[in-house]
Amino acid sequence: MRSLPKAEIVHSAAAEAGVEVETILLDVTDAEQCEKAMAGLVLDGLDLYGLVNNAGYGLTGAVEDVGDDEARALFETMVHAPMRLARLALPAMRARGAGRIVNVSSIAGLTTMPFAGHYTGAKHALEALSDALRVEVARDGVKVVLVEPGGFKTGIWEEFERDITKREAEGSRHVSAYRRSLQGQRLMEPIMGNPQACARVIAAALTSGQPRSRYLIGFDAQALLLAERLTPTFVKDRVMRLGLGL
Repeated sequence: MRSLPKAEIVHSAAAEAGVEVETILLDVTDAEQCEKAMAGLVLDGLDLYGLVNNAGYGLTGAVEDVGDDEARALFETMVHAPMRLARLALPAMRARGAGRIVNVSSIAGLTTMPFAGHYTGAKHALEALSDALRVEVARDGVKVVLVEPGGFKTGIWEEFERDITKREAEGSRHVSAYRRSLQGQRLMEPIMGNPQACARVIAAALTSGQPRSRYLIGFDAQALLLAERLTPTFVKDRVMRLGLGL
């Protein structure tokens, strides 16, 4: 877990469900911490079988509004860290002759939207790396699974508002379009799923004898993927420009 408050939430939920969990404070962007955490699991005698890479956060901003530091931090968290942890977990899984690596991607890994270029870019990268890794480790009994949720009722709105406020303070020329984008996202909220549905899919991916390579979750995700595949690019571009006033 990245912080004590987050760990307390997990412990509380586990207690309500009648299960016992152990948490480790870990900054996944810190390579040394990752190495120590994985080494600690081995020293504790745990038979490592499953790894779920779920760390991430939203980032709203036009490509020209996102600075180098913001971009690097996002990709470090959502691309490099999952691959680092997978690399560290593989020796134990290979020795065991079995294992599961579940990478939580998004419908954003299969499509993209204005003002989410860096976020969707990170998810696209995670998809590509997962596809490569799945083939590379298959003969070792390790299965790599992508979970691709649509919109879920989480803290996304707070992150969206935070980023828009930051862009506005920086004098972005896109502030009005950012606000339109937020309004459009809010219209989708009634059909967004509960995070528990995503958790159930992750559990199934870890325990199924023959998990699928991909799990697309949510009606909105299915609709977006269908539109992505069937709609010509110039039509999609025109619709998004009209909707956002670009």
